[in-house]
Parts: sequence; structure tokens; C-alpha cells
Amino acid sequence: MNRRVVYTRGGPPADVLTVIEEPEPAAEHGQVLIRTTAFAVHRGDLLAVEAYPGTATEPVPGGVEATGVVEAIGPGTRVAPGVEVGGRVAVFLHPGAWSQWIVADAEVVVAVPDELPDEVAAQMMVNPLTAVMLRREAQEHLAFGYDGFLVQTAAGSSVGRLVTGVCQFHNLPLVNVVRSDSGAAELRKRFPDVPVVATEHPGWADEVRRAAGGRPVSVAFDPIGGKLVEDLLDLLAPGGKLVIYGQLAEEPITVHASTLLHQSLTLRGATLGRWVLEASADRRASDIATAKQIALALTDQFDVAATYSLDELTTAVEHAVRPGKVGAVLVRP
Repeated sequence: MNRRVVYTRGGPPADVLTVIEEPEPAAEHGQVLIRTTAFAVHRGDLLAVEAYPGTATEPVPGGVEATGVVEAIGPGTRVAPGVEVGGRVAVFLHPGAWSQWIVADAEVVVAVPDELPDEVAAQMMVNPLTAVMLRREAQEHLAFGYDGFLVQTAAGSSVGRLVTGVCQFHNLPLVNVVRSDSGAAELRKRFPDVPVVATEHPGWADEVRRAAGGRPVSVAFDPIGGKLVEDLLDLLAPGGKLVIYGQLAEEPITVHASTLLHQSLTLRGATLGRWVLEASADRRASDIATAKQIALALTDQFDVAATYSLDELTTAVEHAVRPGKVGAVLVRP
């Protein structure tokens, strides 16, 4: 039998997610059958559950990323290099990844390097690809990589730590922003050469400017939204760019048009969903290769907060949104 996580209505994930049993699936042409060994409970997965409109007539599959072992490849199926029966793979942006057995389209299955344990492989794609996407957004600004600084909020998050590691590797100037002094202290231990500012202090924006040493803040990354956006836009130099890649804050963004007009600022949203729709096959292959390199180079940044069984799904979901959590919550089906 195959046990998989589904839901039929939107709402608090701990209340609406459930595990059902179905016959074990089989791979057809263009598909790969994978026995799942671990999956990560991403905050984005849970937001999708909360926002689901109405009631579904059929169960909606949960999750988009997992790692496992290839059990079968459908007849006549072309797979990515390294994908073979018995080999370890990652599945990403595949609806229904939270399952004991996954039948995935071959194009979303990638081989996992032997050096990476399941704990990293389970989160090898979505977060690193987000970091790749964000870096590309920053590079579109002419000042980035020269005199312009990057500022990112939620810098202690899984994505934030990867962005920091990428910036250090490429010698790109960065100021990290977190909520608390304790979070700042933890981040300094990981990246002692990167300045960190905590927003719990009223003058945090001025601290960011001082950390930049008078150089312009050209680009900012933010997965939070809400009222913080106004402060970030105020930090940006004329012609600056704010990239929002999440929606953790419940309140809406309120920005007067003059804020953008007078400073010629750009406010842009970026998601992996758009990446899937817009990226060419060559771009996807290149970005996936880069994501693997990030996982290999920054393995120590793929923290695991806790690991649960599928029978402990509710506890895992509650842990995934716990304040102060560091690292991913994993489930081993």
C-alpha cells in the first residue's frame, strides 16, 4: 500500500492534512517510481494548504519536494543523467511529494550526489533553487557586485543562510537582518564576517546604513512582506530593487505610489512557480546543477530541526511553524 498526505479544504494544516492509503502506484511512459526516504515540511507547502479555496471533490496531494530511491523507470522514459534504478534522487516541485511512493514525471527527478545524506537531499532543490533565483534577480541591478550592497531579511532562515553562503563565495557585499539579538548572535557564529542587524532595536535601519559604510543599498530580499516593506524601500538607494519571495506577514503591503516614483524604485515578486513556467530547458538544467553545487558546498547550512514519522504528521506540521525553529522539519514515511 501507499500512504500519502492529502487535504480536501483549506485551513490550519495541522487540522486539515490527513494520511490516506491507496494501492502502490506503477511508473508509465515518462514517469519514474520512487520509494520516498524523507521529505521536508516547507513553510510554503503549509501556506498553500491554508490558502486553498473552497472544498475539493478529490483529495489534493501535499508537498512538492522529497528524496528517495528509484524503484522503476517507465518504458521508453528519458531521464536526467545519473537517474537509474536503485539510485538516490530528489523530486522537486512535484505535487504529491509527501508520500511513501511517488510517481513523478521524469523531468522533475534529479540524481543526488553520493556525498549528500538524506537530511540534505530532502531539501536539496527548493531552497537552493530559491537562492539561485534570488541571486539572478540581484544581478539584474547594475550596481550589484560593484559598489551596491544587498540587504536580506529573515537572514537566519534556511534560504537566508544559503544566500549568505553564496554571497560570501562570490565576494558580494551583504547586510543580514533578523528579528532578535539572539538570532543575530547565532548568525554571527555561522558567518562572522557578515554584518547582522536585529529589527528589535528601533534604530535598526540606521544600523544597516552604517554597516554598509555609506555605500548604496541597491537590492533587498524579503520573504515577510507587511509593514517591513516600507522600511526596506526607505533603505534603498535611488533606482533600488526590492524582491519579495514570501508572504509570512498577515497584514498587506501598504506603499504610497510616491515612494516608488520619486526614487525610481522597483518592487518585484519572485517565486519558483514562475521559474518553472518561464525558465527554458537549458536554464533549468543550469540552475539545478548550481543548486547541487550549493548543497555540496554548504552542507553544514542544511540544518534539521527534527525528524518525524508519517504517523507523527500533525506534530511535524506544528513544529515546522514554531517560532525560533532553526532548520527543516523532516518526515521519514
